[in-house]
Amino acid sequence: MKDFYTWLGIVLIVFSSTAGDILLALAMKQVGDVDDLRKARGLPFVLLRVLRNPAFVLGIASMTLGFFSLLFALSWGDVSLVGPASASLTFVANAMAAKVFLHERVGKRRWAAALCVAGGVFLLAG
Repeated sequence: MKDFYTWLGIVLIVFSSTAGDILLALAMKQVGDVDDLRKARGLPFVLLRVLRNPAFVLGIASMTLGFFSLLFALSWGDVSLVGPASASLTFVANAMAAKVFLHERVGKRRWAAALCVAGGVFLLAG
C-alpha cells in the first residue's frame, strides 16, 4: 500500500506541476514582454497586470499543490525514487502539454530525450 501512495504522490506532483508550468507560461504570454511594460508603465503596473491574470493565479495554486504533493510523496517513499521520478516525468509531461496546449514546436531531439527520461524512470521503478 505504501508503494501505491508513493506513486499516487508522484502522479499528483507531475500533473499539478505541469499544469502550473503551462498556466504560468500562458499567463506570461498574455501579459506580454515584462521588461517593455516595466519601461513604459513602471513596475507597479507590471505587478498588478501579472497578479490580476487568472492563469497566473491558477498556475501558482497548481505549483503549490505540486509542492505539497512532493512533501507527502517524500513522507511515503524514498527520496531516491520520488525525486528523480517526479522531476523526469514532469519533463515528459511538460513537453506533451506544451505541444498540445501552447502549440509549441517540440522537436525530435526533445521527444527522444523525453523517451530516454521515461525509460530511466521505468528502470528506476523496477
